[in-house]
Amino acid sequence: MALTLRRNRDRDLAPLARMLPDADIPLLNPNAKVPFDEMEWHRKWLGEHTDVSFYLQDAAGQDVGFFALREGIGPEVRHLTYVYLVETARGGAAAELTERVEQAALGLGALTLTLKVDLDNAPALNAYLSAGYEELSRRQGMATMRLDLEARRVA
Repeated sequence: MALTLRRNRDRDLAPLARMLPDADIPLLNPNAKVPFDEMEWHRKWLGEHTDVSFYLQDAAGQDVGFFALREGIGPEVRHLTYVYLVETARGGAAAELTERVEQAALGLGALTLTLKVDLDNAPALNAYLSAGYEELSRRQGMATMRLDLEARRVA
């Protein structure tokens, strides 16, 4: 599946609300209200002024995914906070998804990408490992991972 990246410059969460079934909200954010509450997401989950979100579109231009990047300890570090793909886009899209996240982070001037992934989510954990992320630690059922974007560019 060919995925293209669309930066969410207007912080518009209506496309996410349309593609995200209530049953998947806890997968995206276990602390968020069900049903999806746009104001809550603006206020609590994507409210930092450095939060930047993106939509992934399929070849027909339909929104099929979403992810957000938060500034880490400085602008050169971006932390992947939320990732969602509609069910029909999940099969085999992991490598392309990680490439688009990397592309977005580089576009924001990041040198390093970090993330946390649920250890019970083997497909996601394996996708990040396959993309070159290194596991830094495991705590409370989560793995903290890092990707050195600068080293990847040089290689």
